[in-house]
Amino acid sequence: MINMKKPFSLQLDPDAFRPATAEEKEYISRMRPSSTFFRDGWKRLMKNKVATVSMILIIVITLSCILIPLFWPYSYDAMLGVRPGKPVDSSFNNLAPFTYGKTELKRIEEGESVFPHIFGTDAHGRDYFIRIVFGTRISLAVGFFASIIVLLIGLIIGSIAGYAGGKVDLFIMRIVDIIYSLPDMLVIILLAVVLGRVLNLEGTILEKIGSNIISMFIVFGLLYWVSMARLIRGQILSLREQEYVLSARATGAKGSWIIRKHLLPNCISVIIISTALQIPNAIFTESFLSFLGLGVNAPMPSLGSLASDALNGLNTYTYRLIIPAAVICLIVLSLNLFGDGLRDAFDPKLNA
Repeated sequence: MINMKKPFSLQLDPDAFRPATAEEKEYISRMRPSSTFFRDGWKRLMKNKVATVSMILIIVITLSCILIPLFWPYSYDAMLGVRPGKPVDSSFNNLAPFTYGKTELKRIEEGESVFPHIFGTDAHGRDYFIRIVFGTRISLAVGFFASIIVLLIGLIIGSIAGYAGGKVDLFIMRIVDIIYSLPDMLVIILLAVVLGRVLNLEGTILEKIGSNIISMFIVFGLLYWVSMARLIRGQILSLREQEYVLSARATGAKGSWIIRKHLLPNCISVIIISTALQIPNAIFTESFLSFLGLGVNAPMPSLGSLASDALNGLNTYTYRLIIPAAVICLIVLSLNLFGDGLRDAFDPKLNA
């Protein structure tokens, strides 16, 4: 440190090396603490009220789908008017909200407490509320798992293409171009028909899900990863010439290690945002295919299949179409708004 009292002297100022006082230590402790990328992004996300409300809605809907079936007295596939050894009670079919069948009315007259049908029942006497809950669970599960499949495949292929470059990148990108030209809906229909005849799912865990959902997952794994792969490839192409990557190469680090330790961590914001925005797209695709009859197999419900079944009594029971459609809109809108909030919070280009 230069001695300010004697600026032309070459001697150091001894006062600059004296211990810090208590006031100086307190001032330093009041300075902004060290933070991380995720902590700063989370703070920015919490300041976005729309994204915060959307995140809360997603959490509430997800927890409701998991917890409500645990204590709900009705099952999604139980026909309330059908009892072994007794004639079918048709009074349970097409019940309006908060109404009861004949046997339930008798039980109420005898002093028993009967849990109400909040959304009534469908044409087969099944509680409609629990079917909406299970349909939401199926749609969310398909959306999340499909997004994970797309993320993993796109991450691996995009990283290889971006880091390797040259002929490897050219070969992978030509495959991507070919996949882009395939009609995904036609492939799903063909796979659903072929797998329905080839696969024997009786007695397995996948029996309730059916071949249609399996074909949907296969199509997501075959076709829908290309956008994620292109995005990751573009990010890695811009990062692989950075000094820290060249330094890692000079020290003899392998390409896989460089991708894991250097390139992918610097692409994490793009990965999070793209995955969050992929989930509503997958949910909407599943709902659309279930509406066409290519989703889950009966009696397993889906929001799309519930909306499709409601078309038969559209004039009489309009609410049966409005409820699943409203749930689909709420889920997709919340996920899209939450994805936009993640982009605003974690994209470094927007926060520069």
